[in-house]
Amino acid sequence: MDLNLLRVLDVLLQEHSVTRAAERLGTSPAAVSRSLARLRRAVGDPLLVRAGQGLVPTPRAVELRGEVAELIRSCARVLRPGAGFEAVHLHRTFTVQAAELLLAAVAGDLTERLHREAPGVDTVFLPESYEDGPALRQGLVDVELGVLGRLDPEIRTRALATRPPVALVRHGHPILTGPVDAGRFAAAAHIGVSRQGRRHGPIDRALAELGLRRRVSVVVPSHTAAMLLARDTDLIALGLADWLPATVQALGLRAFPIPLRLPPMELGMAWHPRNDGDPAHHWFREHLAAAVLGLPGS
Repeated sequence: MDLNLLRVLDVLLQEHSVTRAAERLGTSPAAVSRSLARLRRAVGDPLLVRAGQGLVPTPRAVELRGEVAELIRSCARVLRPGAGFEAVHLHRTFTVQAAELLLAAVAGDLTERLHREAPGVDTVFLPESYEDGPALRQGLVDVELGVLGRLDPEIRTRALATRPPVALVRHGHPILTGPVDAGRFAAAAHIGVSRQGRRHGPIDRALAELGLRRRVSVVVPSHTAAMLLARDTDLIALGLADWLPATVQALGLRAFPIPLRLPPMELGMAWHPRNDGDPAHHWFREHLAAAVLGLPGS
């Protein structure tokens, strides 16, 4: 049955008048009369009969009145966006695909933020192996966080922060003995970070424009491994400005600007539009964004 007919019946049983029901429904008396005729055929009962200038319900209509009203209220609850959402009652696990460097920076603050409002919420961080794939579309990932690459055309995105890349070296590294120009930077040995083993990127293109090349002596799959390696060698690792300052200091590393014209790293998050109307997902995204924007330099 057309659910609109239930709405018409609910109003008719309240007003006992086709004219007044039409006014409330924003339609014509003729349309209400046609709906009433359809209802009579469907139920097999007159439902409302003439009594003077108005209508009175039949016994069958009286029986239906409460049930119809409750059905209308149930439909309203189902279709009302975000109705009744309270984070404190939420029990759910959200998945975030993020680079290790981002995970280390935001996971602690994010967890504290979530558990203050929703003790029943857990977060699973997935590696970047899901990046550039259909994980958001397939529902394997709730949010992708980081430098956003190739995404399906329907994916929603939000820019969060922009950071310039910096170089990381151990205290006492020879390059720190004087000003660092492009030539000295290129002459040093470097650490590449790539899950696919790529050795070249924006730095190499910027050096090539100056007629320079660098040597990428080691390629590792994570920034954590790169920082630990830089701590124990004279290799140069890469990081983001003002990112994890306590960790950089604890590892005995020094950060310095890269002497090249490089585009900044643009950090953002992405999600599938199926979750746009989900109040819990929106609540989670807001806390994730706040954790990123609360980092130093944001």
